[in-house]
Amino acid sequence: MRQQFRNYRDYLYSYEHVFPYAVLGVVGGVGSAALVLVFDAAIGWMAMLWNVGERGENFEALPRWMHFALPAAGAAMLGLVFTFIRKEHRDTGVVHVLSRMDTHYGALPWQNALVQLLGGAFALATGQSGGREGPGVHLGAAANSLLGQALHLPNNSLRVLVACGAAGSISVAFNTPLAGVIFAMEVVVAEYTVMGFLPVIIAAVSAMLVGQALGRSDHLISVSGMEFSSLSEVPFVLLVGLCAGVLVALFTRVSRYSARLQARLGVGWRFCLAGIFTGLLALWVPEVLGVGTDSLRLIMLGEMGIATLAMLMFAKVLATGVTTGLGMPVGLIGPNMLIGACLGGLLGGWGISLMPQVTTDLTLYVIIGMAAAMAAVLNAPLAAILAVVELTDNVHVVMQAMVAIVAANLTNTELFKHASAHQIVLRQLRRRVPEDPLNQLLHRTHVTRTMDTNVRRLPVTLDPSAAESLRHHSAHWCLVQRNDDSLYLLHGSDLSNWLQENVVETELDLTDLPLRRWSITRIPVQASLRQAMDAMREHTAEAACVYGKGNDGHPALLGVVTRETIEKFTLSRL
Repeated sequence: MRQQFRNYRDYLYSYEHVFPYAVLGVVGGVGSAALVLVFDAAIGWMAMLWNVGERGENFEALPRWMHFALPAAGAAMLGLVFTFIRKEHRDTGVVHVLSRMDTHYGALPWQNALVQLLGGAFALATGQSGGREGPGVHLGAAANSLLGQALHLPNNSLRVLVACGAAGSISVAFNTPLAGVIFAMEVVVAEYTVMGFLPVIIAAVSAMLVGQALGRSDHLISVSGMEFSSLSEVPFVLLVGLCAGVLVALFTRVSRYSARLQARLGVGWRFCLAGIFTGLLALWVPEVLGVGTDSLRLIMLGEMGIATLAMLMFAKVLATGVTTGLGMPVGLIGPNMLIGACLGGLLGGWGISLMPQVTTDLTLYVIIGMAAAMAAVLNAPLAAILAVVELTDNVHVVMQAMVAIVAANLTNTELFKHASAHQIVLRQLRRRVPEDPLNQLLHRTHVTRTMDTNVRRLPVTLDPSAAESLRHHSAHWCLVQRNDDSLYLLHGSDLSNWLQENVVETELDLTDLPLRRWSITRIPVQASLRQAMDAMREHTAEAACVYGKGNDGHPALLGVVTRETIEKFTLSRL
């Protein structure tokens, strides 16, 4: 059994092997779905402590004084707990996942996942304005990453597992597997490859099946059989997209300005400020508390008045922008979809009352507003388009949805010069994630693809018999060691040529030879080419020695990879 697992792990070294990565897709989907469902249940259980029903959504039924006291007191308690948590373990959400995908090659720590699970559930249960999807993506990705780390899987497969976790989380949250797949590839992995899609697709389907088996088969929204009456609605749809882009830009500005306080205030003060601000807004608009799924259903049914829609829309922009900007462990996808729904409800209702011959169904405008806001805040238009199709079960609205989504994206990116909300946070934290093809290729390629296994260890001092054996039978690389310390590499041909030209009659000190020495660093066999390049740059080395676990349990030298071989590989692939 152990040997079979080793063989399976060896297959994962190559990104092109189909079946091993398909297995990862199943495992990733099931794991992410289970943890997301646990997170949702935890929110409901905690919210019941202060009599908030409907899975932690019915904050409006609380007494008026609780609308302020609950988020303010909850944020204060959460801030107090966070002051005792190490700073590096406070990072949560999609931003944390994106950062670790680049800097730690998909290795997510369990401490941050635990903070996300408990801190995020408590924050949303106390009415903080945020979403469940961002924490769900973090938890699904972390569950899969931790499994991969425990099994010592190669780092290129960890990235696949993280993508599977993200896709599974979105799939089970909205019952939209296609949107989950594209979200993972468009936002998390930021690349499209045939081999990359396969395990992520399997993960999204597996997660949805787990959710349905456990009673999570209901859609967040459920409409079908609707379509636009004529092309005369396109200008109105375009207006929805433009306004959605403006609202997302406003949200991004609020979040960015709030984030500047992170360098000036401690975590306790920041959380208190966010809770008090949300509580004050809740005295004005109680619907601003929590995720807002109950409000979304009312908007879909047309049961929320125009004034309430407008107040909730702007209150949600301000509350969520401040909450996420100040570092609360909540997400921003759900609230922005609610903001878009409010916008769609406003403009759709206005259009139906003023131009009934042009505008048709209010619910479709709500959905288009949601998709436009989602596309703009994530800079993920394709995921938003597929979300519309899956949420409506209707392909007849795709063209109009595309118009709104493109308009929202262009407004946010070209008019206001904003990237996605997550990328803006990464830039503020000085954690820019490279998305160019070269880095993507290095991340997904295992180090064994360019590793030279013809390497031999040599002691720093050779006796004449050992020197004679190397005269005609030297390895490609010779690792010179003093005791257990690795000093540098020699080209085997250089050493062999020198020995052929010189007679060795006494002990030979290799450090005295006039041969080129290659400076080295050390990397594990799980490393990707990106990790090898980073290690060589960090230690100013020209080559990296790859080590794995030997049969005796001790580290074993497996091969050598150099900058030159990596450069040749990338030039042949790009």
